[in-house]
Amino acid sequence: MRILHTSDWHLGRQFHGLSLDEDHDHILVQILAVIDDERPDVVIIAGDVFDRANPPQSAITRLSQFLTTVRAASDAAIVIIAGNHDSAAQIGAMGVLADGGAAIVRGPLDEDERPLVVSDAHGPVAISALPFAFEYAARLCFDDDGIGCPADVIRAQLASARKHVAEGMRWVVVAHAFVDGAATSESERPLTRMVGGIETVSAAAFEGAHYVALGHLHRPQPVGLDHIRYSGAPLAFGFDEEGQQKSVSLIDLAADGTVTVTEVPLRPLRQVRTIRGKLLELLAAAEVSNDIVRVVLTDDTPQIDPMKRIRAVYPNAVQLAYERNERPVELRLEEQRAAIDDPQTLSSAFLEFIRGEPLSDAEGQIVASALQSFATMEEEA
Repeated sequence: MRILHTSDWHLGRQFHGLSLDEDHDHILVQILAVIDDERPDVVIIAGDVFDRANPPQSAITRLSQFLTTVRAASDAAIVIIAGNHDSAAQIGAMGVLADGGAAIVRGPLDEDERPLVVSDAHGPVAISALPFAFEYAARLCFDDDGIGCPADVIRAQLASARKHVAEGMRWVVVAHAFVDGAATSESERPLTRMVGGIETVSAAAFEGAHYVALGHLHRPQPVGLDHIRYSGAPLAFGFDEEGQQKSVSLIDLAADGTVTVTEVPLRPLRQVRTIRGKLLELLAAAEVSNDIVRVVLTDDTPQIDPMKRIRAVYPNAVQLAYERNERPVELRLEEQRAAIDDPQTLSSAFLEFIRGEPLSDAEGQIVASALQSFATMEEEA
């Protein structure tokens, strides 16, 4: 059986304020071409279809058009789960778009995790689609107050799913999780709402599955074993992903359950890259480019209106820094994780990510006032 595994599209996302609509269109056309060329039996989208719970209508339309095209041009079964960026209810409602063929579209949790069963010449394959859910929702669904972390949620889902996988069946699990040992990127949101909570899941939790199609992390990579795999995001969403070859994963599942993995490369409409040097040298050597650019100036002194001058040749320059102020990626990532404990810092970091500028002094005062009001309410309660 041939499976196309993709995830983390983040439709509707912006890159430091820049729309990625055209970039997504460019990539989705390529994924459709892979489906047309490779004729997979199953197409899996392993969560984070959208970038936020309330995506723009343009993002919903893109998914609708994609699924409609797949249905018209292919007999592939469709498997979609909600990720941590998605609205579970909205993804669940998307099931109507996959009508007309084999499909399983899972948004909300279900205490009875029944698989989609697809057969090939070698027999049936059970596909368990396990949507992402936070701990509190899983406690209610599985009536288990002991669920306290993402690993517990996955274990409860897998325990329910295993009941419906008959002996001798090949088993594919689709999940949205952070598996221990995988490499992260800056643009991924934590999977637990508990400060200091453990968000990783052991690869051993998936014992018995012949292939595990994972979503959440943006780097294409196996974790522990070749059959436990992230397809990665099809676009770069942060400068730490510069130079990564984005792809979809093509999985050939043999009669005995062994897998062969082929990464099919995708070509972005615009590269995400960093340019470095003195301002005048960069301007003199540059040709106009639509790439999404981060500029690191090596000038010893601050330059006059550098971003405006850079954008004359790099109209999609979104970030500027001086080399003397640069911090290692690892330190920036650690600071971002630590910011979760400080709502004021987190608010500023969120705005800087969305629009390219942190909280202004006036905005900071508004946030501080609101946080103080919440603290007062909690004390009174």
